[in-house]
Amino acid sequence: MTRIPGWPAQLADGPVGLRPLRLRDAGRLRTVRTRNAEWLRPWEPTHPDPPPQLNHVAPYLAMARSIRREARRGVAMPWAITYEGEFAGQLTVGALMWGSARSGQVGYWIDQRLAGRGCTPRAVALAVDHCFFTVGLHRIEANIRPENRASRRVAEKLGFIEEGVRRGFLHIDGAWRDHVCYAITVEDVPQGVLARLRHGARDDGPHDQQELYSD
Repeated sequence: MTRIPGWPAQLADGPVGLRPLRLRDAGRLRTVRTRNAEWLRPWEPTHPDPPPQLNHVAPYLAMARSIRREARRGVAMPWAITYEGEFAGQLTVGALMWGSARSGQVGYWIDQRLAGRGCTPRAVALAVDHCFFTVGLHRIEANIRPENRASRRVAEKLGFIEEGVRRGFLHIDGAWRDHVCYAITVEDVPQGVLARLRHGARDDGPHDQQELYSD
């Protein structure tokens, strides 16, 4: 078992917060994801051979348990995104690699009702800064479908650098989909991503209408 420095952690910037995902979030998770099913469908990871799913809380409870086990193993940091204290979505920094790599991948989704309020950039900035300056990671990737312009703008706004296309990277919406790989290192943002978001980034409209998945 690898203990993650600085985990668990609660983070906040204004009304946007991150806190560790809890088992009791399963019911709220099901409610919000069911309401957002069509909005999230083009970006939602699927399985090539999916098991039958029932519309009840059990699959979400199993997911929460699984990802919390990954946190105990030191390979993921699963957060709930909150807005004004209420559950609003999910952000995970996963695929953590230690040793000489010190890297991870960020993925997230957020309630459509909060799109356009800047929740997603703030949440990602909070997570990345924590990963760099407290956890000790060196590099974080965000892998995004080429068609997902809103999430690509989030990455670019926060200082992620486009590195190329990963062919057939994830099974999304029933098929293997290409993803554009974005990455950021701690040297890219010596003052932090949140500081860049607050003081240096150009605001060219809403950036969180569609969400990325990378873990």
